[in-house]
Amino acid sequence: MTAPAQSTGYTVAILGATGLVGTQLMQILEERQFPVKTLKPLASQRTAGTTVTFQGQDWLVEEATPEAFEGVDIVLASAGGSVSQALVPEAVKRGCVVIDNTSCFRLTEGVPLVVAGVNDADIEHHQGIIANPNCSTAQLMPVFKALDDAFGLERVIVSTYQSVSGAGKEGMDELLNTTRSVFKMMGESEIPAPTETEFKVFARPIAFNLVAQIDQFVEGGVEDGYTKEETKVIHESRKILHKPDLKVTCTAVRVPVMVGHSESVTLEFKKPVSPDAAMAILEGTPDVVVARDPKAFPTPVEATGQDPVYVGRIRRDTSNPENGLNLWIVADNLRIGAALNAVRLAEVLVKHNWLKPRQPAGV
Repeated sequence: MTAPAQSTGYTVAILGATGLVGTQLMQILEERQFPVKTLKPLASQRTAGTTVTFQGQDWLVEEATPEAFEGVDIVLASAGGSVSQALVPEAVKRGCVVIDNTSCFRLTEGVPLVVAGVNDADIEHHQGIIANPNCSTAQLMPVFKALDDAFGLERVIVSTYQSVSGAGKEGMDELLNTTRSVFKMMGESEIPAPTETEFKVFARPIAFNLVAQIDQFVEGGVEDGYTKEETKVIHESRKILHKPDLKVTCTAVRVPVMVGHSESVTLEFKKPVSPDAAMAILEGTPDVVVARDPKAFPTPVEATGQDPVYVGRIRRDTSNPENGLNLWIVADNLRIGAALNAVRLAEVLVKHNWLKPRQPAGV
């Protein structure tokens, strides 16, 4: 049974409401007391007819169809790229503003790609769709923007250590299943090969291992041999920071951690920079927490369930000590990298009265 609507607020649809990020979206909407008048949970035919709990009440999950977006103000979409490709334009046609968590529209001309608190102004001229960046990109942006404004960012080298939750519930289940297999076979001389039912999400066994592949490999051109995950960091960083010529390179690695992405970053600036100067800038940056003591470096365990981006191990780059820094950046990928950022973007829309659905151009 659908819960009764509130008297004021907005009708908010969650596309992918029964998934991992969809569940987080509803939790964060509730935590931040976003003015939801009516919640409209949408999912595939497989889970339509079930219920989700929001604000202490049960809400009926409806099948995601074009007609389901009638009367909706804001759509928070996290149901996969193919679903967004098919349904997001339909939602916009019906007057919705869509904040899309997939990679579908991130690099589309005319679609703002936004991290809340970094480039909010880009939202104003949306045409019905606002893109949420990749989780590994999102947590970098508050740090990069603050340091770029102060010292002029010229080059970025990123190595990511990404948790299995970035691959959804299936990725988390695969880590659990393959870990159980290893423990069952502790007496064996080699880690056992996972069974077909255990090994579907990642390119190699993930338990007690590192997998240097996230998404598919690119073939041809200067990005030959990079994965799509790595190219997302490259191109999304340039778009968000409005620096199309920024030198960026990335290596993305999946690690056997449930929640929380970590990133080792080397930055090169136009102006001389010191660790103390960088820490002072970052300590004044909203949503960033700095560990000055190198022994107090953040880890995914501390970041899980938290909103900020955590930065530690801030030190000179010994190969470029005047203009270079090394940093360690950690955040909860399900929050800052997905659900939290999406809800904060909805808050920006409401705060500035930018909830103006328009027909998309070229989308």
